[in-house]
Amino acid sequence: MSKATRTDARPAGPHAADSHDLIRVHGARVNNLKDVSVEIPKRRLTVFTGVSGSGKSSLVFNTIAAESQRLINETYSAFVQGFMPTLSRPEVDVLDGLTTVITVDQQRLGADPRSTVGTATDANAMLRILFSRLGKPHIGPPSAYAFNVPSVRASGAITVERGARKTVKATFNRTGGMCDRCEGRGAVSDIDLTQLYDDSKSLAEGAFTIPGWKSDSFWTVRVYAESGFLDPDKPIRRFTKKEMHDFLYREPTKVKVEGVNLTYEGLIPKIQKSFLAKDKEALQPHIRAFVERAVTFTTCPACDGTRLSEGARSSKIGRISIADACAMQISDLADWVRGLDEPSVAPLLDALQQSLDAFGEIGLGYLSLDRPSGTLSGGEAQRVKMIRHLGSSLTDITYVFDEPTIGLHPHDIQRMNDLLLRLRDKGNTVLVVEHKPETIAIADHIVDLGPGAGSGGGTVCFEGTVDGLRTGGTVTGRHFDDRAAVKESVRRPTGALEIRGATANNLRDVDVDIPLGVLAVVTGVAGSGKSSLVHGSLVKGPAAAEQGVVSIDQSAIRGSRRSNPATYTGLLDPIRKAFAKANGVKPALFSANSEGACPTCNGAGVVYTDLAMMAGVASVCEECEGKRFEASVLDHHLGGRDISEVLAMSVTEAEEFFGAGEAHTPAAHRVLERLADVGLGYLSLGQPLTTLSGGERQRLKLATHMGEKGGVYVLDEPTTGLHLADVEQLLGLLDRLVDSGKSVVVVEHHQAVMAHADWIIDLGPGAGHDGGRVVFEGTPADLVAARSTLTGEHLAAYVGG
Repeated sequence: MSKATRTDARPAGPHAADSHDLIRVHGARVNNLKDVSVEIPKRRLTVFTGVSGSGKSSLVFNTIAAESQRLINETYSAFVQGFMPTLSRPEVDVLDGLTTVITVDQQRLGADPRSTVGTATDANAMLRILFSRLGKPHIGPPSAYAFNVPSVRASGAITVERGARKTVKATFNRTGGMCDRCEGRGAVSDIDLTQLYDDSKSLAEGAFTIPGWKSDSFWTVRVYAESGFLDPDKPIRRFTKKEMHDFLYREPTKVKVEGVNLTYEGLIPKIQKSFLAKDKEALQPHIRAFVERAVTFTTCPACDGTRLSEGARSSKIGRISIADACAMQISDLADWVRGLDEPSVAPLLDALQQSLDAFGEIGLGYLSLDRPSGTLSGGEAQRVKMIRHLGSSLTDITYVFDEPTIGLHPHDIQRMNDLLLRLRDKGNTVLVVEHKPETIAIADHIVDLGPGAGSGGGTVCFEGTVDGLRTGGTVTGRHFDDRAAVKESVRRPTGALEIRGATANNLRDVDVDIPLGVLAVVTGVAGSGKSSLVHGSLVKGPAAAEQGVVSIDQSAIRGSRRSNPATYTGLLDPIRKAFAKANGVKPALFSANSEGACPTCNGAGVVYTDLAMMAGVASVCEECEGKRFEASVLDHHLGGRDISEVLAMSVTEAEEFFGAGEAHTPAAHRVLERLADVGLGYLSLGQPLTTLSGGERQRLKLATHMGEKGGVYVLDEPTTGLHLADVEQLLGLLDRLVDSGKSVVVVEHHQAVMAHADWIIDLGPGAGHDGGRVVFEGTPADLVAARSTLTGEHLAAYVGG
């Protein structure tokens, strides 16, 4: 059979389709961007740099990624769009050349108690199918191995309305794998009764020890004493069985106390409704302390913390149950799956193998599938999201990453760089927001934003290659080759916090002394046990209260678009009081969330119009012109400014304003000094928290906690989201804290922080069960000289030692 002869000649010029090799952005004005125009090459690795708050995320996430997602959503029918999040078009003149965007950000995975690493990826779903096919004894379908699925049985009569109506008997049965004692949570909560009352006293003698429950309180104590169910003069320990049941568990019952109708309810359900049903973070400090004392969480005795029913735990492949498999370190689980030779499930085993191997490639082989997803750090959560994209056959996708090296030891950054290059080499466009020079160095194209942060940023300072950046004269270029030197002389400790026999997670009976009065850095590869040691043994240890430990971790800042730096830090309280005192009115008038709010927009400054499946419209309130306050409130002044003008000030302006003169307010000035100390002088006091970058939120939290009274500050990767130029300022802040008599313990991977430390504790030597030991204690100079650990080798290379 002969092949057909091709007579058509290729056109001399390039094909029209090949001209679309750029993503063009013209006139972007999202957040602080100032008519930004850039051209980003497709199928290349482009890194966006600049100081924290310069507009990187506004350009990459809020403009490019947001518009791609909006255009994809528009391809669905109006009915389907009604169920999807509505997205408005970003403020940009021209945006073309877009491809489908996959965003891999640092948003924490859901902290639901039933969410684990296995459920957040496809690994658990595949394991359940595997055990339902190969497990002995066979207990049912995949749902029988799922701790999120309860067993359900039902029977009865149902009416079928099809043609002639008829009633038929039906039974329904579904086998789930959920432990019925803990409902798939792995832990059960119990209330410590000794924290609620003193059983040696009677109700009349004031037995209750619950905050706010005073003996003369009509709604709490007296309803128990005068209900008629209990003897108020008898000590609680002498109550009969019936009295004890009524006291603790009685269902809500109407009673009359002094002629007033009240509801009597058992103490346990009353406490659960009044204290435990509320968000713990929103409670007053003394109430939160009571809740933490009164409620204990213990491992479920029925399932031993595995979350699974007895049936699910009894079904095994060889000697391994699904609970055993999920508890294994993922690298060990991958080896176990590799050893299974079952042709009947070969495609499933291949897919599971690829998924588990991807964890190892991405540096998360030390995790286990039963690890609660809420306990993952921001960097770990981001890498877990990457798992599903590594083996994808899709090409010509735009991948957007938000600082993928966060939480990575220098030893692990090269592995992450290789993954980014792999995605690019498959024909994808890779956009990365990043500060680490190791990742900036591998970029094909660099877009540097700045020159400053907030209103001082929002412009493109440089576009080009790494070599061009070095000589470009921008802030990033000038600091690109910065290397901190190891301290020549270090501070002497004033004491030590002793940790003995630490065994949390992968720690192996660790004994270590954390020095006080110095800057101590705890480091080691990701998964070596740093957080387990510091948070498990130091922050939650017995010495925490005694030493006044203040922990500043990476948990998300809580706050809506109505929240701003002034409300979050508590700065607004002294400002409101100062305005109220100067004008002889109530402080509540000067809050846009209270009496002073504009009645038209309720203090939001904008009016939101919901258009169902179309993007909602936010228009500036015509009544207050976006100032958020009633007109009468703006007639009151302090130092010649009204409250809306004060909230429009930057931290630097406000620090000067409240520092002297008529507006002198020491309490406000102290908060503003802390905000300036952490490098947030450019932020306006009324800027919504939702518009702040990750680095800005971290520093805002740091400034807030610096006002707390404590002797030991524990910081978890404070360089997260910080530009190379900002790290220098952070080191100065840490020095000032130590010089003022505080002790600072930092969990950190950044070599500049390690070099600046007085004492280093290095954990390892590897991750997971290969870590959990202290492999070095001493000064940075000794670590560089010894080069006995991975950290030592990388720190020596960094400082040129």
